[in-house]
Amino acid sequence: MKKYYALIVFIAANYFSLNAQFPMADMDPVSWSFTKTDLGDGLYELNISAKIEDPWHMYAKDQLQAGPIPTSIIFEENENVGFVGQLTELVPAKIKFDEGFQFDVGTYYELAEFSIKAKVNSAEEIRLKGNIEYQCCDDEVCLPPFSKEFSFRLKGIAIESISEKTQVQSELVEVEKIVVEEQNELVEQDESQTQTSEVLSKEQNETNVILDDGREKKSDRSLIGFFLITFILGLAAILTPCVYPMIPMTISFFMRGEQKKSKVVMKGLVFGFSMILVYTGLGVLVALTGMDANFGNVISTHWIPNIIFFVLFMIFAASFLGMFEIIMPSGLVNKVDKQAERGGLIGPFFMGITTVLVSFSCTGPIVGSLLTEAAGGDAMKPILGMFFFSLAFALPFTLLAIFPSMLKGLPKSGGWMNTVKAVLGFMMLAFGMKFLSSMDQSYHLGIFTREIYLAIWFVIAVIMGFYLLGKIKFAHDSDLPYISVPRLLFAMASFVFAIYVFTGIFGNDLKSISSMIPPKSSQNFTIGSNEGNSTDAVTEQSATYAGPGRFDDLFHLPYGLKGYFYYEDGIAAAKKLNKPVFLDFTGHSCSNCKQMESQVWSDPRVLQRLREEYVVISLYTDDKTKLPEEEWITTQEGKVLKTIGEMNVFLELQKFKTFATPWYVLMDADENLLTEPIGKELNIEKYLAFLNEGLEK
Repeated sequence: MKKYYALIVFIAANYFSLNAQFPMADMDPVSWSFTKTDLGDGLYELNISAKIEDPWHMYAKDQLQAGPIPTSIIFEENENVGFVGQLTELVPAKIKFDEGFQFDVGTYYELAEFSIKAKVNSAEEIRLKGNIEYQCCDDEVCLPPFSKEFSFRLKGIAIESISEKTQVQSELVEVEKIVVEEQNELVEQDESQTQTSEVLSKEQNETNVILDDGREKKSDRSLIGFFLITFILGLAAILTPCVYPMIPMTISFFMRGEQKKSKVVMKGLVFGFSMILVYTGLGVLVALTGMDANFGNVISTHWIPNIIFFVLFMIFAASFLGMFEIIMPSGLVNKVDKQAERGGLIGPFFMGITTVLVSFSCTGPIVGSLLTEAAGGDAMKPILGMFFFSLAFALPFTLLAIFPSMLKGLPKSGGWMNTVKAVLGFMMLAFGMKFLSSMDQSYHLGIFTREIYLAIWFVIAVIMGFYLLGKIKFAHDSDLPYISVPRLLFAMASFVFAIYVFTGIFGNDLKSISSMIPPKSSQNFTIGSNEGNSTDAVTEQSATYAGPGRFDDLFHLPYGLKGYFYYEDGIAAAKKLNKPVFLDFTGHSCSNCKQMESQVWSDPRVLQRLREEYVVISLYTDDKTKLPEEEWITTQEGKVLKTIGEMNVFLELQKFKTFATPWYVLMDADENLLTEPIGKELNIEKYLAFLNEGLEK
């Protein structure tokens, strides 16, 4: 019952919020038309049709379970009109699992048509009135129910005598008896179908629970990884030279005056809470300034944000390498610092804010990098990311404020903090290259290719190794009389990584970092034969390839696979070859897509399925190649779709109601789903099971 109460509240909320802005008549996305056909002898066929605007839908007139508001067509009683048969659907409703009601519902999309036969038994013209009740929903909102009145004008028939009229009425009575008997039979059939549907619905619910649970777990794993990184960077920020020396000075603030333990604990908690509040507030600000369904796609591929983010990362890197410091305005810091001298809990609160502002020259670049990485993802990503960063950052301060005796165990500040800061600078320098790479691939510039990207990473790793060995020194570094064992180990790790990256220039897949580097298809320089990288490994006579298609010059599949990059071309090939379709929604800047191709598609069993069993259609949702003007699409909202990426995003949204990448769909040649689509799945056995299930069906 709870879900029905929730539905009522949901509809009511939508009704009042929408009605406050627009008259409901203007919001009806359904246009109705009414036609009649004279079959002779007073018999008419009445047709009622509804044209439904995209993306709205109506619910079918016959529902197996209570829940959605069905489309109801009710005729007013009229003694001079009788009905032959029952109201029938000319366009059958589509049965679809509804996430809101958690069971299968009948749904009308784009068009709904109904028909019924009526018999007139009067010599005079009859006006047959009726009313339609229906509700329209899309995937996000439901409009309040609508009511539409209608009427048909039906000509009378010539009845010469009372006996003939009586005979007509008798015939109608007999017809109605037959109709009643037919309806009773249909009721019995419906009861049987209902029982079957309940079983199927139960199985479908269980399947969806498993699928949803799997998707949630995958999403959770991705977010957990990001949150773990933010927590580690929060701890790393403490070790920088503009934060670590502040610890003793900050702790002394709590050791003066009041020594009562309970008050010290409370002040320490307020102090830590204020720091978390500031950083988490930044995350909230980012989340509120542009998180829509496709914002991540735009922000990760358009040249303007990519250039801005690249410049920001270079500025942050230069700051950490000692070129200059990013500091907050001194006036702001002084004003907040004065508030910290106040008593009670106000003092510790502003002391925490002061700590954040003073340490900004070191934490600012880290926070900026994290927010840049989080922007365009899940709306909760920047909020929770900043929360975990600030939690790690505030935790040592808070614990030392409550237990100041722990301060004695901390190592003394020194040159090692500058080393931590410089290493973070090298990392920002390397990761900043990602933005140039995404832009290059999306616009097919062919400048920042895979080998150039890897060469830059190789040089950065080598320089960082020499820096850790003390062979390179920056302005803020002190003399290094000897190399400590930890520093030597980090230097060795840097050189090992440099050698590993160097092998990628010569064709190595680099599977462990595939999600962070350009795909092999963007590499122009290779040595030796490598079947995995050869685009000619499969001939055009492949069992799943029916000849060249559109955009073949722009895109290439990995591992020598042959496929299509234009939806209609792939569907046409599938029909010609009588093969199922493997539909791959991907992106140049999609890290998970690259990881899937490198770690899952490379498996020989997966490759065999894609190479021999499926027609592969790979659609890039972030490509910026402009289409000819005659192919531009104008959406219902008035937005003009001009590029390949925009067209593919629109196609994915219309057909599958998602913007996700990667998104893998298995269909037959008639575009019917063979199994539930999936996203990122690094478990090869599960991915194989997904492909095999599609083949079986």
